[in-house]
Amino acid sequence: MLAVLSVEIRKLNRSLAAVLAVAAPSLIAAFVFFVVLRGNRAGTWGMFLQGSSTAWAFFMLPMSVTALTALVAHMEHAPRAWDHLRALPVPRWKIYAAKAICVIALVAVMSGLNLLLTWVSISAAVTIKPAVTPTGTVDVAKLVVLNLKVVAAATLMIAIQLWTALRFASFVPALALGIGGTFFSVVATSAKEGVFFPWQMPVNMLAKEAWRNETALALGGGLGAVALLLVILHLARREVL
Repeated sequence: MLAVLSVEIRKLNRSLAAVLAVAAPSLIAAFVFFVVLRGNRAGTWGMFLQGSSTAWAFFMLPMSVTALTALVAHMEHAPRAWDHLRALPVPRWKIYAAKAICVIALVAVMSGLNLLLTWVSISAAVTIKPAVTPTGTVDVAKLVVLNLKVVAAATLMIAIQLWTALRFASFVPALALGIGGTFFSVVATSAKEGVFFPWQMPVNMLAKEAWRNETALALGGGLGAVALLLVILHLARREVL
């Protein structure tokens, strides 16, 4: 399994995955930079960093998953490499499992980068305008746990997007699904039923109601892990993609 993972990581290094991993959280950091710079009074570190996590879970995470899963699948679809991969003396499930692991790991890295780059952007903004220097302290452990929960709650969405991207040779179905899911997530933010919608599960980790946190984490993480396993098994049994 380690050998298959190593190969998958090398493929990602040659793709635009690294650019995507930095670009997505950088957009949020840039937005926070200008928000802080335009402010007339100081906020708190907790407010800005949690706001950054909310923006990430609400919109940028679903769109990043859409792009990332399409990219991972397109690396094999474009050169028609599936026949070669599936002929290798390696259990087929390992090929798909490696892709799933890489996607989840990259989403986790991007979540961490979002916090780091937001902190850097705030520090840069207050260098220019010291009057808006945030107050209070940063509970790093709490923020890390929160973002880990966000990633866990996104597992079901990742499973759905990954299956669609790997199942269809064209990138259009996966992009349409991701854009549509994100759209309905945004327009139905206040709906109580949103906690059962895969694209809204990550942002429900920041909800004030405990039942929403618990439900989204159980469905997104628990059911997501089962769905991811089924995706791997289903794709491994197919003879042609």
